Amino acid sequence: MTEPRPDVLVVSALRPGQMARLETLFALHRHDRAEDPDALLDAIAPRIRAVVTTGGRGLGRDIIDRLPGLEIVACSAVGTEKLDLAACRARGIAVTNTPDVLTDDVADMAMALLLMARRRLVEGDAHVRSGAWAREGMFPLTPTLTGKRLGILGLGRIGQAIAARAEAFRMEIGYVARAPRDVPYARLPDAEALAGWADALVVATPGGAGTRGLVSAPVIRALGPGGTLVNISRGSVVDEPAMIEALASGALGAAGLDVFAAEPAPDPALLALPNVALSPHHGSGTVETRDAMARMVVDNLVAHFNGAPLISPVA
Repeated sequence: MTEPRPDVLVVSALRPGQMARLETLFALHRHDRAEDPDALLDAIAPRIRAVVTTGGRGLGRDIIDRLPGLEIVACSAVGTEKLDLAACRARGIAVTNTPDVLTDDVADMAMALLLMARRRLVEGDAHVRSGAWAREGMFPLTPTLTGKRLGILGLGRIGQAIAARAEAFRMEIGYVARAPRDVPYARLPDAEALAGWADALVVATPGGAGTRGLVSAPVIRALGPGGTLVNISRGSVVDEPAMIEALASGALGAAGLDVFAAEPAPDPALLALPNVALSPHHGSGTVETRDAMARMVVDNLVAHFNGAPLISPVA
């Protein structure tokens, strides 16, 4: 990179080590810390050539349209549903994300939630801590996981990593994806058929308008009272009111959720259910993975301003 340092707007901060690296390479403007973000944009908007953000914060047209010199948006996430890709595409603004580096941790979380929900580990923990074990005796029996049928809705990188882990549990695997995959698993025609076939259903699709409500009331009914639903995708993919009703009535056996329709304050009705294992959208939330994601963001910016190919451009 040549001097002067390119001006970068930080809409959402990265990990501390990579923020320090950004500060040495670029002239940073901290939208995320500004007392008056609008005033900051008024003052520096014409100079901004890049934006750093995260999947949870994203970047909308309201900011994009105020940055006439914007060249690249670097996002620390795989999902891009909170980025206005159409606005970027219309102006030729490059967009990058951080695929691959979070695959293993998200797949681990899916399997952890599957075990937690199906074996009722949260309730079991409470049974011990509350003294109920001593007062009331043994905890009720739960369904096994080993040897059961696992349906994976979306067999991309994360879905395939989940399948690899499920094989260790000797699970039979089926999937739904937009195109056939070169895998030894059964491909079913749609989400409802997959749910009807499966003992447990893991949702691993992208978010966004194209998958909104994909796990509908009929899909949930097809999974049934013995079924377990796990969502590590986006809350929008599942019809949450239908799921809550099914969990409360016994029409769905259990759920393990890392994502919700409303974050960070999910529906209180969901929080009151005993047959749900909950995680605070933390699938990629390990030190190692978040550091790797942050490095990829900075590396993409460095590549862009050096005229090199981007590491992980969003198509």
